[in-house]
Amino acid sequence: MSTFQTETPLCFITPDFLTPLSRRLREILDPATLQPVGQIALCDEADVQAAVEAANAAQQAWRKVDAKSRAARLHQLANTLEQSTARNREVARLMTLEMGKPFPEAMGELANCAPIFRYYAEMARDDAGKVAGTTQIGSFQHVRYEPLGVSVHIMPFNFPILLMCWTVAASLAAGNACIVKPAETTTLCTLKFMEHFCELLPGLVSCVPGDAHTAQCLVQSTGTHGVAFTGSVAAGKAVAVACAERMKPCVIEAGGSDPMIISRHAPLEVAAAGAVTAAFHLSGQICTSAERFFVVDEIHDAFVARFAERTRALRIGHGLERSEIGPLVSEAARDKVMRLVDDAQAKGATLVCGGRIPADQPVGWFYEPTILTGVTADMAIFHEECFGPVAAICRVSDFDQAVRLANDSPFGLGASLFSTDLAEAMEAAERLEAGMVWVNNPLIDNDALPFGGWKMSGLGRELGRQGLDAFRRSKMVIIDHQPQVQDWWYPYADDVFYR
Repeated sequence: MSTFQTETPLCFITPDFLTPLSRRLREILDPATLQPVGQIALCDEADVQAAVEAANAAQQAWRKVDAKSRAARLHQLANTLEQSTARNREVARLMTLEMGKPFPEAMGELANCAPIFRYYAEMARDDAGKVAGTTQIGSFQHVRYEPLGVSVHIMPFNFPILLMCWTVAASLAAGNACIVKPAETTTLCTLKFMEHFCELLPGLVSCVPGDAHTAQCLVQSTGTHGVAFTGSVAAGKAVAVACAERMKPCVIEAGGSDPMIISRHAPLEVAAAGAVTAAFHLSGQICTSAERFFVVDEIHDAFVARFAERTRALRIGHGLERSEIGPLVSEAARDKVMRLVDDAQAKGATLVCGGRIPADQPVGWFYEPTILTGVTADMAIFHEECFGPVAAICRVSDFDQAVRLANDSPFGLGASLFSTDLAEAMEAAERLEAGMVWVNNPLIDNDALPFGGWKMSGLGRELGRQGLDAFRRSKMVIIDHQPQVQDWWYPYADDVFYR
């Protein structure tokens, strides 16, 4: 057993940090300075199997805990999350060092974790089944919900702790054990966060660091029974196929290229301020970031001017300093952004601001928040997920054209509208092809409402009642408490055929 440290590769099986058997290692670099932050292991089959065995043993005990006691334990966990200030600050610091998120945003992410455990503690306690109207007298007919067993949670780098808590809280509340496979670039902060789970049953929550091979081992294991994945479309497809081959339920959140419509009825100052956050929050590395903007012609220039003015005021720098825009997570991520911006300009787009590596940040994977106008459907940025600090603006004639172009995408995660016209708001909610629609307030979520996308953006839902159902299975139960021979049982009476 070890204590948490960044210099030594570790995995975690409640309540212990352990030395992995795998000798495959990876050094983690700060994307702002390219200096080492720590070292992680890329776990193989033996480490996965140890976590799977511990999880299955723990789940057999956890599933027998009554709903009231299980809820109480999750509330105690929420108390720990709220009260462990020093630990949370260290988790946030590591998150900033590993992937570049500004420190206040990392602390804000952690502040949203406790409520999700409280929500699912009470949701699972309150909603354990349904009694149906009987189809015959003397028969008690109902459905009960039972846990899947052991759930696998394959996490992204952008919200490594909060998105993990969304699905782990629901899974624990449903009676499952959980195995977390963090993103390689945010393994250290995830391992540090595991200290919060130390008081749970041994083996109930595990963290198995690793790469795609590690994830494959977890998904393919006969000892795991459900998967929650957040990441790229390509990886999401691979996970979904592997689950389908094993008839294993999964929730897939695979990102998007979210549209934002700026109507002629938009409150321009509010819209410009909201657009800055929607496009550039976390340097655009959010699955629900607004990437494609459709601005109605008559207010196009006024909006762009306000949008650009606010964008130029954003501070670029290390996440532990006073800044809004940190680095992208990797060189490959920045290269993709630069490719899409260059392609758009080559095909006629106009660069309003940004579009370069900041002169005062030559080290690290920084890129200036960028606004392009004159974007058209023949540009790659119109169809691909950029996942960087770029707002691609299309000028449209009216609201109807904006909706048509917004829907012209293989993705369908979220969509936004700025408008004070009630008819447009209602039309947007009805016509936009997305799992979530925001009017005048982009990006926010609600623990009680389902989060997820349409089309290539994924399968299933996190949060809300659907987020709980993802980690449990139903069982129809019919009990005749006054047993009697039924008239439809064999043998048939002759008069059924010959009357």
